[in-house]
Amino acid sequence: DAGFEVIYTGLFQTPAQVATSAMQEDADAVGLSVLSGAHLTLFPRVVEELAERELDDVLVFGGGIIPEADVAELEAAGVARIFTPGAPLDEIAAWLEAALDAREG
Repeated sequence: DAGFEVIYTGLFQTPAQVATSAMQEDADAVGLSVLSGAHLTLFPRVVEELAERELDDVLVFGGGIIPEADVAELEAAGVARIFTPGAPLDEIAAWLEAALDAREG
């Protein structure tokens, strides 16, 4: 509804699969959702996999059941933004649009 083309790759994708999909689809951004508690492992690994494919310019953001205490560590690992439970979709869409516009700037 916000004007983005969304490619849903399904559940249980490995970081390598996510990065490969981003490369194949020429993605500007990758949104991740993790409910398993493995965000401190999986999110940074996606950033690494993207870098290995020379896709450092792909914006990585995410959400799920992520404690506030983990947000700084994820941002330090290259995740542009974390949305905690209850974040309104319009807030996420507005942030994504602004972040992508800033990159094109």
